[in-house]
Amino acid sequence: MSTLPNPIDLQKHLGGVDYPARKDDLVKVARDHGAGDDIVKALESLPDREYDGPNAVSQAVAGL
Repeated sequence: MSTLPNPIDLQKHLGGVDYPARKDDLVKVARDHGAGDDIVKALESLPDREYDGPNAVSQAVAGL
């Protein structure tokens, strides 16, 4: 992935997620909140596992 989505925009589009959440849940919520292609693609590229909170999602997207 060449550019990472803005972390603030990422979390804005994930508002209301009930954690822990799976990758598919994150993608669905982001789409439902009108996330752009960069955010959706970043979430789709995440490992298919359970994320325990917003920080875990941000770290995974950033590749940390």
